[in-house]
Amino acid sequence: QVQLVESGGGLAQAGGSLRLACAASGRTFSTYTMAWFRQAPGKEREFVAAISWGGSSTLYADYVKGRFTISRDNAKNTGYLQMNSLTPEDTAVYYCAARPGGVVPTTASQYDKWGQGTQVTVSS
Repeated sequence: QVQLVESGGGLAQAGGSLRLACAASGRTFSTYTMAWFRQAPGKEREFVAAISWGGSSTLYADYVKGRFTISRDNAKNTGYLQMNSLTPEDTAVYYCAARPGGVVPTTASQYDKWGQGTQVTVSS
């Protein structure tokens, strides 16, 4: 079984950058699709980005495309989300999610492994 732990959240100024990490336990992480979702106060959880198990396929939400980059290092059992050009609208709790297999979905219900979340706050 895969367990996920996020890190790297914190406070950033508008225009700044943060890098989130998602450390996975278990030997099968390299066979899992990984994604990042976020949830702002009073809003539903929304898709941010996803990456296939081998890293060859990535998907991004329109509102982060060109600013965020998802990646993974299977040798380290870790996934990443590099966030640049941050805006206050990016303020949310960011969650790492994973699911076995090669499908790369963008809906939260299709992921069965979740981390506890890490807070990202962007000040103007």
